[in-house]
Amino acid sequence: MAVDRFSTPLYTVAKASHYLGVPDSTFRSWVRGYVRRSDGRADVRGEPIVTVIPGQRARSASVPFVGLAEGLVLAGIRRSGVPLQRIRPAVEALKNEFGIAQLLASKSLYTDGAEVLYDFAERSDDSDADDVRQLVVVRNGQHVFNEVVDQYLRRVEFADDGYAQLIRLPGYQSATVVVDPTRGFGQPIFGSGGARVEDALSMFWAGESLADVAIEYGVPESQLEDALRVATRYAA
Repeated sequence: MAVDRFSTPLYTVAKASHYLGVPDSTFRSWVRGYVRRSDGRADVRGEPIVTVIPGQRARSASVPFVGLAEGLVLAGIRRSGVPLQRIRPAVEALKNEFGIAQLLASKSLYTDGAEVLYDFAERSDDSDADDVRQLVVVRNGQHVFNEVVDQYLRRVEFADDGYAQLIRLPGYQSATVVVDPTRGFGQPIFGSGGARVEDALSMFWAGESLADVAIEYGVPESQLEDALRVATRYAA
């Protein structure tokens, strides 16, 4: 079955949040949006910001590859310490400026997004402008994303159409684990050898030693141990 980066549901919300290292509740709010109510104040609403495929059954895969790429960028923003709800207007400004669907998964964000964000903050009188500025620094005379966000953006490889085509997942220390919609139906695979992470770990959980798994799948034991650490964190 061919995988379309934009329309093939590949990941459940729970799996996507685990792959990106963010709480399930956080990723769910990116997918579904949120409404926060408080006595005596107007409701605060956040619209969905990650692409999902509508009409999927509960707890089944609904997030396409492009949605995972969008989530990776948001995870970087979150890790940089800037609350997403504080920069949502800036994200909307980016979308309006470029006129690109799924901008967060587009190379345009990487090449020109920091400059547009900075200009937005300079023009804005809103208190959120200070939060937007935290995402941008000046380096060699150019406005670029701060180190944390930049590190996340560097995990993405882009196709000729300008959209993400491969992601190197965060959270691993010695293993390189990638998501490539052209291999393994878009499920995480080891960068060395191309074995699906789930297949290798399933062999270990079935009772085989790490040494035997390493020989079977051509993955160094240290990388298998790293993948086990990440998987155990998810299970916990």
